[in-house]
Amino acid sequence: MLPGVDLDAFVSEHRAEWRRLGQLARRHRPAADEVDELVLLYQRAATHLSLVRSRAPDPALVSYLSRLVLRARATITGGRSWHPRELARFCTDTFPAAVYRSWPWWVSVAVLFTAVSGGLTGYFAAHPEVLDRLIGSGTARQLADHDFAAYYSDQPAQDFAFQVWTNNALVAGMCLASGILLFPVLVVLAGNALTIGIDGGALIGQGRAAEFFGLIAPHGMLELTAVFVAAGTGLRIGWSWVAPGPYLTRGQALAGAARSGVAVALGLVGVLAVSGVIEAFVTPSRLPTAARLGIGLAALAAFLLYVVVLGSRAAARGDVGDVDEDLREAAAPVDAAR
Repeated sequence: MLPGVDLDAFVSEHRAEWRRLGQLARRHRPAADEVDELVLLYQRAATHLSLVRSRAPDPALVSYLSRLVLRARATITGGRSWHPRELARFCTDTFPAAVYRSWPWWVSVAVLFTAVSGGLTGYFAAHPEVLDRLIGSGTARQLADHDFAAYYSDQPAQDFAFQVWTNNALVAGMCLASGILLFPVLVVLAGNALTIGIDGGALIGQGRAAEFFGLIAPHGMLELTAVFVAAGTGLRIGWSWVAPGPYLTRGQALAGAARSGVAVALGLVGVLAVSGVIEAFVTPSRLPTAARLGIGLAALAAFLLYVVVLGSRAAARGDVGDVDEDLREAAAPVDAAR
């Protein structure tokens, strides 16, 4: 099928074999000779689907062929049963590989976020009148004297841990889900940078810099890193649609990046749970500030070491943080010269 060929003629030419593939795919246990026919027709339909997507992307035909190919694949491969090895592989290969391969994105996010939030903190600390106009006169002193520290200790630790876990998971999820649009991720990051700037500016402006960093750093090092990973992965998903590369369609590039993003989202659930526990039980504790900072730094170092060591090994073996190849979209390569 080449550009300019009548799509109706193409459909008429292959409709019979698609119909036959649909009949075979609906059979619970095809006979031996039918299996060979099923595999052959499945391969042809997968090629047809790829050609239609790249040369004549008719939505109705793409939808029909996608359902047909998926149904046929399910009949050929049968059901998949979960095995503990799959969880182990996710933890040792899929998740760290997905995070590792996205590192230029989330490291860039981390640098930009730190610069912006640090700049806002310094500006508000040096210009308390601006902070008063922004959050109300006297609010900055109330925040420094009571509200900031009370936030970490007003609730029972177990309830607070669950609250911050779900809140941070929501922020990370928003970054990942809105990544395809790019701009909403920047809005979420800007809102968090502004919050840190206001809190930091209020406390540092009142001479409480040690208290500010002593409370925000123990959990914030790992928590913000998780948010950076989510935001960077979300931006990578969006950019895969903008610049898919020479060998993939936009849909194929977006699908691959999105599946990798799902792996990141699942893995960050555990990372954010750890940061939530630190925020609820370590941050407001009576431990010396150095000890609390040491726990936070150890958690961050463990995560980064995990990503760098296991992620680089998995990436070197060709793991891209995607699902197994037999579960991916059936598609033929796209002609880079088209």
